[in-house]
Amino acid sequence: MRLLAAVLALLVITAPPSQAEPRVVGGVVVENAGEAPWMVALTTSSGYQFCGGALVGSGLVATAAHCVHGRTPSSITVVGGRLDLRTDGGSASVVEKYQIAEGYSTPSRGKDIALLMLAQPMPYEVLPVAATTAVYAARNVGVVYGWGRQAESDTNKSPLLHKASIPIMADEQCAGVYARYDAEAMFCAGYPEGGIDSCIDDSGGPFVVEGRLAGIVSWGIGCARPNTPGVYTRVTTYLS
Repeated sequence: MRLLAAVLALLVITAPPSQAEPRVVGGVVVENAGEAPWMVALTTSSGYQFCGGALVGSGLVATAAHCVHGRTPSSITVVGGRLDLRTDGGSASVVEKYQIAEGYSTPSRGKDIALLMLAQPMPYEVLPVAATTAVYAARNVGVVYGWGRQAESDTNKSPLLHKASIPIMADEQCAGVYARYDAEAMFCAGYPEGGIDSCIDDSGGPFVVEGRLAGIVSWGIGCARPNTPGVYTRVTTYLS
């Protein structure tokens, strides 16, 4: 609860202009709902899924700022308890309001994190938030979840929740790939040979290390390209 209070204290409503390249390739289908009960989809009122998120409280969802920037809260519906988005199981709630990290402008400049407050709480287990930066040690393996595209060139995304295990890269490697890489605000994860990555419409989804929320799918160049890791919001930066 102290962690959530810190998040709430440091996230403030902003509405600056945004440009974003939303970004599971090479993953597997999540077949057991008990594995990720905190996973949610962000959809339009008509049911079109455009981002992911994670329940960090019964009525609170952590996601990427670029997923919600420019949208009215009531236009966003959060769907939980549903592995297959073609079904009508689980729970749904509109967003009552949301908060974006102060100073956010674009994902590549960092601060790509938002907290959504739901009109109706959800009856699912929440995802604990990582408390220390130890989770970002190079070669630590995290799991990313999402309903996004299965390939960069794919025009269709999956209605089934997928996951992929991806190792965290050293900050020096990330800085060598991305000129705007900011080790305080973000981290990157990927394989040198590519092949496994988050992709379009996975944005806002959780990167989980040892059962805790460590990152949020933020940005990158393409999907699963060699020597081009995905970039994630460094969640612990916004807790202190």
